[in-house]
Amino acid sequence: MLRGPFILMVVLALAAPAAAIEPDAAGNYNIMKPEPGAPVAKHRRARKHRVEPETAQPPQGYGVKQDTRRGSSNPVYPAPLPGPQAPAPVPRIEQPSRRATVPPPLYVPETGRTLPNLPSIGSGPGGAETSQDKAVRCAHQAGVYGPSATGNSNAYIGGCINQ
Repeated sequence: MLRGPFILMVVLALAAPAAAIEPDAAGNYNIMKPEPGAPVAKHRRARKHRVEPETAQPPQGYGVKQDTRRGSSNPVYPAPLPGPQAPAPVPRIEQPSRRATVPPPLYVPETGRTLPNLPSIGSGPGGAETSQDKAVRCAHQAGVYGPSATGNSNAYIGGCINQ
């Protein structure tokens, strides 16, 4: 229903700019209106003149003419660097003292013995023993004391970790 007027509008919109600029008799496009009383300008193609090898001059630099001055006539020196300043104080690094804490002895019900715990140096904040540190210490103790003192090593390690 609206298809006909819509297509007509699209065709007119595309054709209007082409009709506004018409070439002159020589085929040149000119959108400027000439001033009143000015002669009609004729456009000619510019010919490239061939330079004879005898009159050609060698290039003098990278397109810069020899007689032109570039930059300032006065020398410009770099600004001096600031003088030495007082050195920054060396920061004092204080490390907390890590004391080896020894947990209380562990009673082994299978053998009826009380075995002392080995000292532990924890890797947690402030030298605290983490659960991984405790598991490693208990497994190490089970190997140090041997099966005659610990009985079932898995039960000993579990009881040590849960202490």
